Amino acid sequence: MQGTTAVWGLLPGAAPVMILMAEAYGADAPLVAFIQYLRVVFVAITASLIARFWVHVPADAAHVMIWFPAVAWPSLLGTLLIIAVSFLALLVPGIPAGVLIAAMAIGGVLHIGGYSAIELPPWLLATGYALVGWNTGLRFSPKLLSAVMRALPQSVFSIAVMIAFCGGLAALLVRIVGVDPLTAYLATSPGGVDSVAIIAASTKVDTSFVMAMQTVRFVLILVAGPTLSLFVARLVGREHGPAPELSPTSVLQIERRAAEDDLGDLD
Repeated sequence: MQGTTAVWGLLPGAAPVMILMAEAYGADAPLVAFIQYLRVVFVAITASLIARFWVHVPADAAHVMIWFPAVAWPSLLGTLLIIAVSFLALLVPGIPAGVLIAAMAIGGVLHIGGYSAIELPPWLLATGYALVGWNTGLRFSPKLLSAVMRALPQSVFSIAVMIAFCGGLAALLVRIVGVDPLTAYLATSPGGVDSVAIIAASTKVDTSFVMAMQTVRFVLILVAGPTLSLFVARLVGREHGPAPELSPTSVLQIERRAAEDDLGDLD
């Protein structure tokens, strides 16, 4: 697959954010979405099993979702205003995911300064996730699914290596910082943040430390992702080299066009 697609697919940031950033940088967004959400599933299952059998979390410790809780309407209106103002970033060309970055910056400044609380009721979050999911899912096709399935073994192996590497980082945190092993593992777990937060809240760990580390990871990936993506693309020569290799999806598109135009042998 193309260098940028592989990088965005494996960057352990928030999956919806990585998909948006990948699309802004010209990567194969559906393939990135497949790898990202496969990572989230594997990480969540692994972290849940470790927390379950390490500290023996009760199996019946269920989390009840209240979809329509009481809403602080002034804060919610302020949050919607932040969203609206963030769309002004679309007027500034050349800033990938500019709306996302603007929303984070404005919301962070207002929240830290105590000017406004960020109100995000579950139904609003679910709507946002649904829009991102539809934007990606509706682009899948039978041919793309075939290309994705061919990349499944490599994707699973890469995710397993990432989880093992983060486990090694957790061991370093235990030794250097002195936190307990489960706290260290959840803190270095490569996403998703919401799954890790739920697991941390239901176990005897330092939740503040876990969420602080997870937030730092997200910000670092958001800042370093574009530079790392372009560096790897140049390194492997797929994007800027003299003889770029095409992703499975691109190959399928070329083959279809060649058949339609009777161009003959692609070699």
